[in-house]
Amino acid sequence: MSKPSQWIVGINAVASALEHDAEHVREVLLEAGGKNPRITEIEQQARRKDIDVRRVAQQALDGVAGGVRHQGAAARYAAAKTWDEHELPALIEAAEGRALLLVLDGVQDPHNLGACLRSAAAAGATAVVFPKDKAVQVNATVRKTSAGAADTLPIFSVTNLSRTLRDLQKAGVWIYGLAGEADASLYAIDLKGNVALVMGSEGEGLRRLTRENCDQLVKIPMPGGFESLNVSVASGVALFEAVRQRSA
Repeated sequence: MSKPSQWIVGINAVASALEHDAEHVREVLLEAGGKNPRITEIEQQARRKDIDVRRVAQQALDGVAGGVRHQGAAARYAAAKTWDEHELPALIEAAEGRALLLVLDGVQDPHNLGACLRSAAAAGATAVVFPKDKAVQVNATVRKTSAGAADTLPIFSVTNLSRTLRDLQKAGVWIYGLAGEADASLYAIDLKGNVALVMGSEGEGLRRLTRENCDQLVKIPMPGGFESLNVSVASGVALFEAVRQRSA
C-alpha cells in the first residue's frame, strides 16, 4: 500500500484517524478557543497517544483545509490507504465465498464517493474499486464525507477497470451492473455469494466497456416514476439488499 502524506479535516475524520490508525497521524491542529467539547476530546485523545497538538488560528486551519469545512480540527496524516490491485484476489479468497464488492465506474463528486464509502463500510463490504482516470480519488472532502470509512475500508484505485472486472470474474465473482433500462430486478437475483455491484457515474451511468464486462445488468425498481437515483443512494440500496439476503 502506498502512504502519501495529506491533511484530513473535520471532527469525525480526525477522530476516526486517531481511533483507527493513530500511528500514522503526524500532528493535530485545533482551533484556538474552540468551544466544541469534541475538540477537547480530540486533543485529549491525541495527547494520550503522544501526538503533537497545536492550537492555531482559524486562518491556519482554513489554509490546510483547502476550502473544506474543517469544524476546527485538522490532522496531518501519513497513511491515506491505497491498496495495490494485486492484493484484491487475496481479500476475495479470505471472504470464503461471500465477498461483497462495490465498483464505481467514474464517480466525479467527492461527496458521492465519500457517501458510497460510508455505505460500503456499514454494509461490511469486502472492498471498493474505482478507476484512477476520470474519477475522483480519495481526498480531504471524501475522507470527511465518509465519516471514517476511508480509514478502515480496503479501497482500490485501478489502472484498467475493465481488466479488473475480468480478473474478478476469473476469481469467481459474479458481476452485476446497475442500469435503469435493465429488465431484471435487483431484488430477483441471488446476492449471497461472491458479488460485485457496479455503479455508473453521475451523468453517463455505466460506460460501454464496463457494461460488456458485467455478467448481468439489473435495475432498482422505482414505482415513483423517477428514472434514476443518486449514485450514493443507489449504492446503499444495492449493498443493503445483499446484506438482507445474506442475513436471511
